[in-house]
Amino acid sequence: MAGRDERPRRAVGPEPIDPDLPAPPPVPPPTVLAVVAVGGSLGALARYGAALRWPTPPGAFPWTTLVVNVLGCLLIGCLLVVLTEVPAPHPLLRPFLATGVLGGFTTLSTHAVDVETLLRDGRVAAGLGALGGTLVLALLAVTLGAWGARRLVRPLLARWGARAGGGGGGAR
Repeated sequence: MAGRDERPRRAVGPEPIDPDLPAPPPVPPPTVLAVVAVGGSLGALARYGAALRWPTPPGAFPWTTLVVNVLGCLLIGCLLVVLTEVPAPHPLLRPFLATGVLGGFTTLSTHAVDVETLLRDGRVAAGLGALGGTLVLALLAVTLGAWGARRLVRPLLARWGARAGGGGGGAR
């Protein structure tokens, strides 16, 4: 057995974790995954219903996608303020409504296909307008939603004697 390494072999364990890097995110519990999936299904169905109700004809500007995304951002702005201002909301409300329902309702994939189709069809101004317009309007909508919700929620909480601005509980 000449030439063979006779040293005892050590068991190979997992690679060490670099302490300079953040820890990997924890895997959400199955209940959270389930409420996100159910909420996402409902949001996607609502978006599908909007596309059926207001279809975009070939070659037309994708107004339905734009409105769905901007409306979804407005609602996310409102919702997240309510969930952080109201003391101790149910911990599954945020994953169900924000990540699930509104995440399924808004659509980056359809937006990207719409922009690509406009650009491919030579409608560069419309494609760039959809691209930039969605970004600007979505940011304005989420800001307006948060601002409006905060203006409505804080006085209500003050009237009810609840502490505004410090709630949130497990919804964060």
